Amino acid sequence: MRPTLDRLNGLLRRLPTWPVWLLGAVPLAILVARTLAGDLGPDPVKALEHELGLWGLRFLIASLAVTPLVWAGLRLLKFRRALGVTGFAYVALHFLVWLALDMGLRWPQIAGDLVKRPYILVGFTAFVLLIPLALTSTNAAIRRLGPLRWRRLHRLAWPAILLGALHFVMIGKVWTWDSLAYLALTLGLLALRLLPGRGAQGKSA
Repeated sequence: MRPTLDRLNGLLRRLPTWPVWLLGAVPLAILVARTLAGDLGPDPVKALEHELGLWGLRFLIASLAVTPLVWAGLRLLKFRRALGVTGFAYVALHFLVWLALDMGLRWPQIAGDLVKRPYILVGFTAFVLLIPLALTSTNAAIRRLGPLRWRRLHRLAWPAILLGALHFVMIGKVWTWDSLAYLALTLGLLALRLLPGRGAQGKSA
């Protein structure tokens, strides 16, 4: 097992990060093509909004999974930033579609929904928590903040992704196995950080 893992890590060291960015754009390209082809069903705005949010959650959960995989010996840290920023980009597009296409920039109704609909408030809170992380996801930001302050700030990813998973569960009128699976996976990945002996290793997670 170890020689296989070493070979895989050697391959990962030589692999640049740009393929992650490229692969991250593929779902968006497919969604754009489906939108232009009128292939998003009877309510294309809702379908587009849902798919963008779901892809955002998937990429964010993938970024959350990097640290436990590192503990298991798989060196994926260099790809975590690309996964996280890609996830944020999809979440931002999800929010913009809701704001502009779904709500039509009707600000009083938007404000009312934030108060009256808990799932919208939960999702909006997750989005707000992700904004400073996206803005500081550069080498210059790490140098400016210092590694310790940067790591502390980026722990906001934990509650942000958890709230995103909760938003996905709450958005449906009934809970589905699909949405609960995303929530369970998120809770599991966060719970791994509480395991004895992982505290020191998880400081950069």
